[in-house]
Amino acid sequence: MTADELDRTLRQLRLGGMADTLNVRAQQARAEQLGPIDFLSLLVHDETQRRRDRLLERRMKAANLRDPTSLDSFNWNFNPTIDRTLIFELLTCRFIEKHEDVLMLGNAGVGKSRIAQGIAVAAIHGGFSVLYREAHQLFEELVFADATDERADLIATLTDVPLLVIDDLGMRKLPASAAEDLLEIVMRRYERASTIITSNRPLEDWPKMFSDTPAVTAFLDRLMHHGHFIQIRGKSYRLHESTIAAKGRKANGGERQTTPP
Repeated sequence: MTADELDRTLRQLRLGGMADTLNVRAQQARAEQLGPIDFLSLLVHDETQRRRDRLLERRMKAANLRDPTSLDSFNWNFNPTIDRTLIFELLTCRFIEKHEDVLMLGNAGVGKSRIAQGIAVAAIHGGFSVLYREAHQLFEELVFADATDERADLIATLTDVPLLVIDDLGMRKLPASAAEDLLEIVMRRYERASTIITSNRPLEDWPKMFSDTPAVTAFLDRLMHHGHFIQIRGKSYRLHESTIAAKGRKANGGERQTTPP
C-alpha cells in the first residue's frame, strides 16, 4: 500500500488525526529509530488528541458563551472582596458532580459574567456540556417556544444539560411569565444538574422584579438548598478601564497640542 493509499484508507476509517500526522510521524520514526509499537502509539495519540480537540470545539460552540475565555488573565487584585477560595473551588467543577448551584450577585462591571463564563469554560474542559444564556434571551426563547408548541423540547434541553448559566438576570424588564418559567427550570434541575445565575439586583428586589413573591421564594429555596452564594461588592472594572483610557487619550492629545507643527 502506498502512502497516498494509506492516507485515503485512514480517512475512510475516520482516522483523520492519524492521516494528518502520518508523514511527520514516519519521518520521526526513521530519525529516532522507533519500533512499530512506538510509531503506532504516536499515531494513536494524535488521533485521540484530534478527537478530544474536536469534542471540545463542539461543546464550546454548543455552550454559546458570550466570552469563552478562562480566568487565567482575570485581575483578582482589582476587587479584593471576591471570594477567590470559593471561585477556585468552583473551577474544579466538583460542584457539578454534586449537582450544586451558584447564585452570584453584584453591581454591574464587578466581574460576575466573566467569572461565571470562566467557570463554564473550565467545565467544558472538564468534560461537561454547558449551555449559556443571558436571562432576557432565555425568557424570549421560552415565549417563542410557547407560541410555536416547542416548549417541551426547549425545557428538556434546559433540564438535561449538566451546567446551565443564566446571566444578567434583571438587566432588562422581565416578561409576565418569567417567575413561573424560572421556577419550572429550577425545579426540574433541582438535585439533577447545576445552575449558575448572575444578577445585579439584590435579593430583596426579586419579588418586585418578578411580580410573583411565592414563585421567587420557591425557586430561591431550591436554588440555595445545595447552592453557593457569592456577593461581589466594589467598583466597575470596565468603568475603571474606560477612565484610564480616557485619561490616556487626553494626555496624548495634550502632547500633540504642545508639539510644534
